[in-house]
Amino acid sequence: MTAVRTHIYSVDPANLDELIVRRGALIAAVRAKHPGLSDTRLIALEDGTYSDTWHWDSVEQLVAALRDIPNLPEAPLAMSLTQNATAQNGRVID
Repeated sequence: MTAVRTHIYSVDPANLDELIVRRGALIAAVRAKHPGLSDTRLIALEDGTYSDTWHWDSVEQLVAALRDIPNLPEAPLAMSLTQNATAQNGRVID
């Protein structure tokens, strides 16, 4: 079953371009170590926050990647540019 991890966060407008670069490096690092990351989307929401969704081929692949985050130096580099971050996991139903 397809899984999705959704992050909601704020980014200082002065840091947005750098976040996009660092997020791209993180996505590449995750894909290199963890197959199954099928799609990512960064969406600017009308309230000024961002929705960052990562789609996985399976819940197991998502969980394996999350467990490996401490071993990916790209993760704290990207997330250091965000504020008020929250995350939720879900399964695609339809």
